[in-house]
Amino acid sequence: MAPQGTADWDTSYEWKTVALLGVGFGLVGLDRWIIASLFPAMAMELGLPEGEIGRLAGILGILWGVFAIFSGRLSDQIGHRKVLIPAIVLFSLMSGFSGLVQGLVTLVWIRAIMGAMEGTYCPTSFTAVAAASKPERRGFNQGLQQSGFALMGFALGPIIATQLLNVVPSWRWVFWICAIPGFIVGVLLYFHLREPKDTQAGALIGATQASGSWLDVLKTPNIVVCMVALLCAMACVFVLGAMVPVYLTNALQLTPASVGLVASALGFGGFFGQFGWPGLSDRFGRKPLAILGFIGATLSVWWFANTGAAVAPLFIALFVCSFFCLGNVALITGPIATESAPRGLISAAIGVVVGAGEIFGGGVAPIIAGNVTDRYGLPSSLNVALIGVALGIFVCLFLRETAPSKTTAAATQPA
Repeated sequence: MAPQGTADWDTSYEWKTVALLGVGFGLVGLDRWIIASLFPAMAMELGLPEGEIGRLAGILGILWGVFAIFSGRLSDQIGHRKVLIPAIVLFSLMSGFSGLVQGLVTLVWIRAIMGAMEGTYCPTSFTAVAAASKPERRGFNQGLQQSGFALMGFALGPIIATQLLNVVPSWRWVFWICAIPGFIVGVLLYFHLREPKDTQAGALIGATQASGSWLDVLKTPNIVVCMVALLCAMACVFVLGAMVPVYLTNALQLTPASVGLVASALGFGGFFGQFGWPGLSDRFGRKPLAILGFIGATLSVWWFANTGAAVAPLFIALFVCSFFCLGNVALITGPIATESAPRGLISAAIGVVVGAGEIFGGGVAPIIAGNVTDRYGLPSSLNVALIGVALGIFVCLFLRETAPSKTTAAATQPA
């Protein structure tokens, strides 16, 4: 077993682990969301209605959530390697298979399996980063790893999709090209990743052995609040991720290049939010930052929905919205969930939080948005995102502060 002290910390293992798992989570985002930018071309060839993209995103999100709940607890029991490596190989394979579909039924099944494997990867990867991180860098590293999702999924994904469509014969090729890096990361993780018991921080965060049950997780009030708060945040960001490219193309009549540019704001804003928002909460507190994040996201969604076909204002509004919303996603699933979890149940706690957020925010909300689109038109789908983040303001009023800088200061105050 590695030594538990911090003076001779294995920095090389720490940063390689953060890098590999961060790229892996970035590929989760890329494989999940590149379909949104490819959907106009897919819909034309396969004869799919506009609202189907919301339902496809919803099905993937529901399976993601269910498997996040079970895989988090499973990895606490059997170890990280047996969960993470098969998951990244299988969701990459499903991404490639998305390019072989000939109809809706096959596409639904492939995206459902992809959601299951991406949900399996998610909570365990967060815990593995915590187990590799020096304590004072834990929040920073968790935010850095999660920022890969926004950068590669929302920021670079639309650009990659629209540019590849100009040089490859069909949208089908794009899925296979994007699947290849996942296989490479899976091989690298096989040779590099250690179990928590073999890391220096595994014992410090209580991740070396599983204890307790899901009931212990659900008895923790802050975890329950995190579940609902994440639902609200995901109801915004994943509805926008699914519907914005179609909205910009069909409702605002933007060119494909402009659509790719505006849609990428969701990723660039989210990258900086996930990278920096948890770090700011180390100083100013988790609860006030969470409330402020939902207020900022609410105002910027309203701004985006009331902006016409002007590329620059649309980009800025979407950037600001994603900064706050995905920043809150990283804050809730990273530091708050980790600090609120019962000892020995960190992956289980993160899995429960992510599962609830994905099933209802990432799953049900895009399905609702798709149905709203079919009945009331594309602009109405943005109201689903707006309602989600507005409710998040109220929910976060019930959070209990967990930032060490704040809880320690409160404990030292005289009675």
